[in-house]
Amino acid sequence: MCPSAWFPKLGSSAVFGLQLPSSLASRTRDDGNCSPRTAGNSSLENSEYVNVSSNNERFGLCVWFFCKSMTALFLSHSFPSVAALCWKPAELPAEEGKSLLELILEQFEDLLVRILLLAAFVSFILAWFEEGEETVTAFVEPIVIIMILLANAVVGVWQERNAESAIEALKEYEPEMGKVIRADRNGVQRIRARDIVPGDIVEVAVGDKVPADIRIIEIKSTTLRVDQSILTGESVSVIKHTDPVPDPRAVNQDKKNMLFSGTNIAAGKAVGVVIATGVYTEIGKIRNQMVATEPEKTPLQQKLDEFSQQLSKVISLVCIAVWVINIGHFSDPVHGGSWFRGAIYYFKIAVALAVAAIPEGLPAVITTCLALGTRRMAKKNAIVRSLPSVETLGCTSVICSDKTGTLTTNQMSVFRMFIVEKIEGIHCSLHEFTISGSTYTPEGQIFKNDRPVRCGQYDGLVELATICALCNDSSLDYNESKKVYEKVGEATETALTCLVEKMNVFDTDTSSLSKVERANACNTVIKQLMKKECTLEFSRDRKSMSVYCTPVPTNHNSSGSKLFVKGAPESVIERCNYVRVGNTRVALTLSTKEKILSKIREWGTGIDTLRCLALATRDHPPRKEDMRLDDSSQFINYETNLTFVGCVGMLDPPRKEVMLSIELCKKAGIRVIMITGDNKGTAVAICRRIGIFSESEEVADKAYTGREFDDLSPEDQSNACRSARCFARVEPAHKSKIVEYLQSFNEITAMTGDGVNDAPALKKAEIGIAMGSGTAVAKSAAEMVLSDDNFSTIVAAVEEGRAIYNNMKQFIRYLISSNVGEVVCIFLTAILGLPEALIPVQLLWVNLVTDGLPATALGFNPPDLDIMDKLPRNPREPLISGWLFFRYLAIGVYVGFATVGSATWWFLYDPEGPQVTFHQLRNFMRCTEDNPIFEGVDCDIFESRYPTTMALSVLVTIEMLNALNSVSENQSLLRMPPWLNLWLLGAIVISMALHFLILYMKPLPLIFQVTPLSWPQWVMVLKISLPVILLDEGLKYLSRNHLDGECVLWWGWQPSPCFLACAWVT
Repeated sequence: MCPSAWFPKLGSSAVFGLQLPSSLASRTRDDGNCSPRTAGNSSLENSEYVNVSSNNERFGLCVWFFCKSMTALFLSHSFPSVAALCWKPAELPAEEGKSLLELILEQFEDLLVRILLLAAFVSFILAWFEEGEETVTAFVEPIVIIMILLANAVVGVWQERNAESAIEALKEYEPEMGKVIRADRNGVQRIRARDIVPGDIVEVAVGDKVPADIRIIEIKSTTLRVDQSILTGESVSVIKHTDPVPDPRAVNQDKKNMLFSGTNIAAGKAVGVVIATGVYTEIGKIRNQMVATEPEKTPLQQKLDEFSQQLSKVISLVCIAVWVINIGHFSDPVHGGSWFRGAIYYFKIAVALAVAAIPEGLPAVITTCLALGTRRMAKKNAIVRSLPSVETLGCTSVICSDKTGTLTTNQMSVFRMFIVEKIEGIHCSLHEFTISGSTYTPEGQIFKNDRPVRCGQYDGLVELATICALCNDSSLDYNESKKVYEKVGEATETALTCLVEKMNVFDTDTSSLSKVERANACNTVIKQLMKKECTLEFSRDRKSMSVYCTPVPTNHNSSGSKLFVKGAPESVIERCNYVRVGNTRVALTLSTKEKILSKIREWGTGIDTLRCLALATRDHPPRKEDMRLDDSSQFINYETNLTFVGCVGMLDPPRKEVMLSIELCKKAGIRVIMITGDNKGTAVAICRRIGIFSESEEVADKAYTGREFDDLSPEDQSNACRSARCFARVEPAHKSKIVEYLQSFNEITAMTGDGVNDAPALKKAEIGIAMGSGTAVAKSAAEMVLSDDNFSTIVAAVEEGRAIYNNMKQFIRYLISSNVGEVVCIFLTAILGLPEALIPVQLLWVNLVTDGLPATALGFNPPDLDIMDKLPRNPREPLISGWLFFRYLAIGVYVGFATVGSATWWFLYDPEGPQVTFHQLRNFMRCTEDNPIFEGVDCDIFESRYPTTMALSVLVTIEMLNALNSVSENQSLLRMPPWLNLWLLGAIVISMALHFLILYMKPLPLIFQVTPLSWPQWVMVLKISLPVILLDEGLKYLSRNHLDGECVLWWGWQPSPCFLACAWVT
């Protein structure tokens, strides 16, 4: 029997204040019995139920709640066993990550990687059947390729494993135990939190972690405060109550009658009924969002993937074309007349072409450059967790920043205060003061009319400081390891503690005190004069708190006792009959009250939007023994006949450096959007103070609350995201939706956050930025962590990202020009029928080692001075396009012709060479003793190592000179000399030293199939190589003076990605 009729109020929204689907109401049968739930669910409803304020029918749930609760309490001793059958364990399930094998296989899905893997496999097969002295060296190429691919796979798997930690980190916020009231045992019992089910009655007290989403039924203390910052981002604990929340669409911050799983009880004790557990709780919904969020590839990864796909297709076609073109040479005498051996020979050339076209060293160089960038960022307090995100920072176009702790200090500070100066008839004048200092450091001055004052000269300020010190349970603490002052207790009360230290109303000598002693020196002096006997705790109905104090030493009578009161101005002033003027008490008239309230309203609106507290005293309170301290409803009767002393206005002040950073963002074309859980007025006020909005700017279509945003149509929401710069009173879903809209505009978004609630948006944004003081979940979901929680660090990281991208373009183009040269070299020798100028193992050596070092050093190029004066680059901007493409294609073609030319020079003109004719060289495969064309020519000279050594030396030398050209994209070497990047000069020296090593240090010449060169041959290498500097200087001159140097060729044509890839390998 469901006894809801016994307690009619429980069957209405007046108790629960919740709105539920009609499907739930049907679960109460007409006969009064409560129908059972379907087994296997962990919430009173599924996804529809999780937001219990989404529909209109309340009655059914309330009756059902009551039935379940009463059953657990009174009716069924078998409830725990039945519950175990009906409900799944109330815990967040562990995420089933990908297996190690799946992660490894994913690393080989890239087409370029697959081509290299195929090339390694084919090379291994060919090496197995190799004969003669090349048997051992033939295995070098496939082994090196396999090692490269394995190294890349290891890095990829490691990054994937790190990405899964965000979801697992959520489990640290799951409580282990909970206290429930069930009929199977007397009183409160502790059980595992995973065994708690919807309908359970749960008790929570100070220090407990809330085990489920709970609707509060009864508060067993004066107040109930909950720290729910991990879920809502609120910087101070929240006062809860049992009253219904009439708004069916209230955000979590406004659900004051709810306790959320994973949050902490800061003060008080309460009892409530469980309405959701496990994945159906608010923190469970965040987990579901994170699971559903697929990480987006960075712009650089997208560009490289696109180019890889195009290049892979073209490489395959060109390799097949080279093999087919030479079918007529398969039966040449050099192959012993065997068509099969000729086919295998040209197949090896095709494989070499594939190896040459792919920049094997590019992944390693990019990783190294990004890693070096992360080290530089770390010195600026930006810890980068995901290497590709370093480059993404460079094209960030929108920064969505949290307010508390990022744009502001998250250190509540008193900014203004006033006391009454004098009252003459209906006229009242005030003493107004401003206070310097925006942190918890107990240093600052008090100003009146911009002049510093001694607070001890004002009797009203002495009493105000006394109230601030005694109506206070907070203190300052000096953290010796961090060298900063920190709060102990509530932020609001800590601001008052810090104010007392700045006021120093008794002129306490603090010069000789240590920082630890200085933290609470002035507060200690006041507390030595007055003893706090008891505290009348804050309550919602009277909106104030007070302390009963007696002088020290006490004379055991209450003649000197005082009741000091602190609270909301309207509520406190309503109970004031007097006002303090100097050291006298004057009756509070209506005109004086209006003057005081108008000043408070002025401070609470406009650009400041201060949070105001009124301070008052009761000069002759009742004796402590006569006060009923166990009945909080009586407290308001003791806080009457008050004397108004003064008012303080406080705020979470903006960081000093933020305004300059906002201005820098505007110059750089970056839009800054504040997204906060605070109310709209406070958010807009802070936006005006830091420059997001100007002081007179109309914000009607530029600032929205979460509710206002939800009320818009999808089209209007999209338009709002295009123009808005402030979103207030938002929930996690709003942040994710905002990111989605911004991404639909092709914006590159950086999103900041520090709480569990921020994790889905951090994961969805291109750049997720967590605060160093934030939760482990936020840090795990983010690509970057700010160790100093400072917005200015984000701007510095964006600047570093732009510099890294510019340098990355330089070394990518440097490597590409080298690969173009290698491809042209192999293609020319194949088409012209010349002997091999370069072999695969030599190509690998150049791509990985001799080119890799200078390419890495190019990452140290100094940034442009105007780097933050340019608009964010288009994330779809190709790495190689237009005129720049032509420039590097021209350089690559020269490299190819130079390498083939140097090998040909040895055959035709070198005094130490055979000096054959070009016709003989082109037909070398037909060289036999009885062929009249080769009369007097030793056919073995066509297998000499000198031509390949000449070609390799020219290639390495040109690439070193080309590295010097890459110090600047368009500036001449005469204006941007190489010594501006000493790392590059060092890398060039090392690369040349390594080249000499393989030429002159045995057995390396055997492995790389090279031989030492003579001095005349080295002179020829330099003659062939040096013109590349003149060629690039001429191209730079055209860029600077006659062309835009960026996007289009001089005739206005923009090449497609496919054309770029084709041109590269052809």
